[in-house]
Parts: sequence; structure tokens; C-alpha cells
Amino acid sequence: MSKIGTYVKESYDELVNKVSWPTFKELQSSTVVVAIATLVLALVVLLMDVIFGVQPWGWKGFLGFFYSLLG
Repeated sequence: MSKIGTYVKESYDELVNKVSWPTFKELQSSTVVVAIATLVLALVVLLMDVIFGVQPWGWKGFLGFFYSLLG
């Protein structure tokens, strides 16, 4: 039981005294970077889905076109 208490005390000491927390300005800029990267990745996935996926009007994407040439 003594080991758990030591662990909790050392963890608290590390979080309070040794961790360098970001400033609010740094946190805001990091959030903007993550949001932009997420949007770009979502657009890439959407574009891949449109190009390679099966569409309601029968378009099967470029990959489906190549498969139809083979079969």
C-alpha cells in the first residue's frame, strides 16, 4: 500500500513542478493546426470516395472503370 501512496505523491509532484504546460496562446495555435489538418484529411477521404467509390448514378470510380475493361 505504501508503493501506491508514493506513486501518487510522485505523480502529483511531477505534474505540478516538472511539467511545462502550454500557454493559452500556444494551445490556441495548436488547436487551429489540428482543425485544419482534420479538414484537409476529411476532404482527401471524400475525394477518394468520389473517385473510387460506387456512386448512386452508376459511376464506379476509376478503379471500377479499369475492372470493367478487364472483365
